[in-house]
Amino acid sequence: MNNGWSVWFTGLHGAGKTTIATNLSDILKRNCVPFVLLDGDEIRKIISSELDYSLEGRNEHMRRIADLCRIISKDDVLSIACVASPTEGSRDYAKKRLKKFFLVYVKCSLKTCEERDVKGHYKKARNREEGFEDFLGVSLKYEEPKNPDLVLNTDKESIAESVNKLVEKLKESGVINF
Repeated sequence: MNNGWSVWFTGLHGAGKTTIATNLSDILKRNCVPFVLLDGDEIRKIISSELDYSLEGRNEHMRRIADLCRIISKDDVLSIACVASPTEGSRDYAKKRLKKFFLVYVKCSLKTCEERDVKGHYKKARNREEGFEDFLGVSLKYEEPKNPDLVLNTDKESIAESVNKLVEKLKESGVINF
């Protein structure tokens, strides 16, 4: 592995970012690759709990995660960030802060994301329930990445297909080597 890479997953809620990253984590463990998985929802509870879900709050949360990835990568450990990262600006910030940045766009139709929504967040957002006023794909726009390193079409590919495609591209790009 070329040390110090950050793999940054972006996409709508329910697109499959965490599912794919967790599958990747299992593969990395089996191959003794040191990594840290940063799930945006879990990290929010720890270092961004005071932030709201407005675009500004979300972008600040992304900046904090990018800074964590930078600290992790200094120790030659692969960082994996699963974050909605809804604006090109937030992704550009991460790309500038991280020397070795691999952007994965987990692309999925809004309709499919809503169908997968086991927590009912999209329904709450559509009903304008308190706490769901700022929700990506409903009241906030998600800006598709202009130049991702990889696009995974999770409403057309199985999880296994997406994970295999990701691993092959990471190998091809020199991010992992096993």
